[in-house]
Amino acid sequence: MKIPFHKYQATGNDFILIDNRSGAFSFSVDQIKKICDRKFGIGADGLILIEKHPSTDFNLNYYNSDGSQSLCGNGSRAAVQFASTLGLINGKTSFNAYDGLHDAELQSAEKIRLRMNDVNEVKELGANLFINTGSPHLICFVKDIQHYPVFEEGRKLRYDKQFEAQGGTNVNFVELQDNNTIFVRTYERGVENETLSCGTGVTAAALAASRQGYTSPVTVKTLGGELSVEFEQSGTPIFSHIYLIGPAKKVFEGIFEY
Repeated sequence: MKIPFHKYQATGNDFILIDNRSGAFSFSVDQIKKICDRKFGIGADGLILIEKHPSTDFNLNYYNSDGSQSLCGNGSRAAVQFASTLGLINGKTSFNAYDGLHDAELQSAEKIRLRMNDVNEVKELGANLFINTGSPHLICFVKDIQHYPVFEEGRKLRYDKQFEAQGGTNVNFVELQDNNTIFVRTYERGVENETLSCGTGVTAAALAASRQGYTSPVTVKTLGGELSVEFEQSGTPIFSHIYLIGPAKKVFEGIFEY
C-alpha cells in the first residue's frame, strides 16, 4: 500500500498528516506504531487523519504514536495549517476533534490561534495540580527546569495509581519565570517520552500558573519554541475562552510504502 503523507511540526511536536477525505485509509494500532516509528517508519509523535464531517469543515482523527487517541493541541494547529493547504478553510475554521468541536484561525502564514474547550475542574494534589484540557495533565512546579530529570520523574508519575482511572496522565514540569512567562517540559502519555512541546500540556500549565498570579495571555517557552495561552476566569466554568496560539509548519511530504 502506498500512502501519501505530509509531515508537520508545531514547536517541535511532529506529526504525520494524511488526507483521508476519501475514507481509503484505516490503520490498526500496530500499523500506527510502525508508521510513527523513527527507524522503521516515517517517524512522528502522532498520526493525524483529515476526514469529512457532516457539519464542520473537517474531522480531525488523532492517534498518539502508540496508537491511543486523545486531543492534541499542537496537532490540531498543524491540522488547521494542513486543511488550509487542502482548500478546506479560508482563514477561519470549525472542526471536530477527539473532545468535540473547536474553532481556529490562521493569524499569519504559520501562526494558528486554536480555541480549546472550557475547563470545569482543577484538582489540587498536594503541591501539584491536575487539569484536563482534552487530555489529562499533572502540573508540577519546579526549579532549574533545564536540568530537571523530566523522563525519570515523568515516567514515575505517569503510571501513578491515582491516575489509573484515566489510563495514566501526562506530566508537565513548570518553572515560573519573569514577565508573565513560564517554561514547560512535558512527559507525554502515548509517546512515553519527553516531547519538545505539548499543546494541551502548555495550556494546562498556563491555567495552573494563574493560581500563582500569572494573567492572560501567558507566554510559554518549551524546548521546541514559544507559544501563548489566552483565557478568561469566570467561576463556572473555571476557565473559558481558552486559546492556544503558536506556529505550525510543513517540513516535507512523501509516499510511505506499507
